[in-house]
Amino acid sequence: MAEEESKKPEPESPSEQPPPPPPAPEPAVETPKEVTNEKSVIPPPPSEEKPDDCKALAIVEKVPDSAEAKSAEGSVHRDAVLARVETEKRTSLIRAWEESEKSKAENKAHKKLSAIGAWENSKKASIEAELKKIEEKLEKTKAEYVEKMKNKAALVHKAAEEKRAMIEAKRGEDLLKAEEMAAKYRATGSAPKKLLGCF
Repeated sequence: MAEEESKKPEPESPSEQPPPPPPAPEPAVETPKEVTNEKSVIPPPPSEEKPDDCKALAIVEKVPDSAEAKSAEGSVHRDAVLARVETEKRTSLIRAWEESEKSKAENKAHKKLSAIGAWENSKKASIEAELKKIEEKLEKTKAEYVEKMKNKAALVHKAAEEKRAMIEAKRGEDLLKAEEMAAKYRATGSAPKKLLGCF
């Protein structure tokens, strides 16, 4: 039975920290020599080890606590890093969305401005074409009126020339008639019946 008890604590002791020295010396207990020899090889009895195990467990528990604290700190640090990465990701997505929206607005405004410019240019071109058409029509009408006026002026000049020619012809006839009458009066020696208005 002592061997069984000695075997049970041995697997526990290598995994745990070494127990502190026993509080009471072992030779004080009277036991046979064989048992004392065995006890020197085996650790103290389980009743004495129970308080030590508790202390060992408390120490072992503290180590995981510090490891848990470190893991908690690491976890907190990891969470902070993940939160920062998430925030940066969200910020970059918002920035990309903002750039995209601004680009869309710029393109939309540019497209509308281009359409307005094209509309203005087409209207100006049609107005200029209409003005040119009116100018051509006016030029044609002007040319027609100029031609008519030139024709009228030519007709007036022709009529004036005809009248001048008639007056010149009449004057020539009157001069010839006066000369003939004067020659007749000279030949007959008589005076003309009609005298000049001054006499």
